[in-house]
Amino acid sequence: MDWDLSAAEKGGFDFFMDKEIAEQPAAVADTLLGHFDGTHIVLDEQRLSDEDLRSIDKVFVVACGTAFHSGLIAKYAIEHWCRIPVEVEVASEFRYRDPVLDRDTLVVAVSQSGETADTLEAVRHARRQGARVLAVCNTNGSQIPRESDAVLYTHAGPEVGVASTKAFLAQLTANYLVGLALAQARGTKYPDEIRREFELLSSMPEAVAQTLALMDPVRKLAQEIAQSKAVLFLGRHVGYPVALEGALKLKELAYMHAEGFAAGELKHGPIALIEDGLPVVVVTPSPVSDPLLHSKLLSNIREIQARGARTIVIAEEGDETVAPFADFLVELPVVPKLYQPLLTTIPLQVLAAEIARSRGYNIDKPRNLAKSVTVE
Repeated sequence: MDWDLSAAEKGGFDFFMDKEIAEQPAAVADTLLGHFDGTHIVLDEQRLSDEDLRSIDKVFVVACGTAFHSGLIAKYAIEHWCRIPVEVEVASEFRYRDPVLDRDTLVVAVSQSGETADTLEAVRHARRQGARVLAVCNTNGSQIPRESDAVLYTHAGPEVGVASTKAFLAQLTANYLVGLALAQARGTKYPDEIRREFELLSSMPEAVAQTLALMDPVRKLAQEIAQSKAVLFLGRHVGYPVALEGALKLKELAYMHAEGFAAGELKHGPIALIEDGLPVVVVTPSPVSDPLLHSKLLSNIREIQARGARTIVIAEEGDETVAPFADFLVELPVVPKLYQPLLTTIPLQVLAAEIARSRGYNIDKPRNLAKSVTVE
């Protein structure tokens, strides 16, 4: 036999990361499981009453790396649904800037391992200041959930690949549930609206599976651009954190220069980087749900294409206006605007993994990186 236990655990995939990307529909579905009782969003280990949550007047999301990007997306959802201000902090900076916290502040700590040193210290600082803490975590019984007032576990299962994929989509799903739980407690959404949002979330695993089935052209594109010196990523609204996550994946796996930008910042400096043949990935909002932002991003795409960049556009199916300005078009299923990151992230994961593979790198074990950072 020319295979070992590790190969068997990969389920026929060459790398654990490939397997974990394929497991994302199940990761989203399992994270949703058991968190809605027909009328209410339910957290896992809740030592916060509805009255506690009702009194919250500010939210901080603290996290590192990929989890930080999930927090940036959570900000859009929580502010939209709950109408309270949300700040997203890199956990390593949180306690050193002396943030203003009190009993009516909720700190949401997002960590795949539950042992991330910077995030754990941020949780401890928040508790000392009297703030309430809710953990979003993939590891039962780990330190961060033990020291928090409430927990929402992501049920992504073990993630062996160092660069996070399915854990990220599970964190997005959990963050949406946190937003709905807050909206429910604060009364900013009626019970039928909460039910409708949960039903929409419950349809996302199927949309994720449909997206995964569309990735073969993205793998071919990755082989074509594998020797590029750099790749830029642009996005607006929830597409901006997705652009940041796409750039991070490419850095982690392929050791390439990659940057993510808010597309509106293009003329404030980044457009100077555009040159002939440079691949630029653009995460495009829906022309139906957000026509104003879509028209503005379309203008950005035309600007970078006019300067010779190779435009790789991620858009929803049926968006005919963007096709003339896309050198490569990825069409994804149509979903509500806030939930688009569950789909638009996937082509960026596949692109980064395939570029790294084409360059001869082990995508499960990027150099200099560890799965869990347990020192500050």
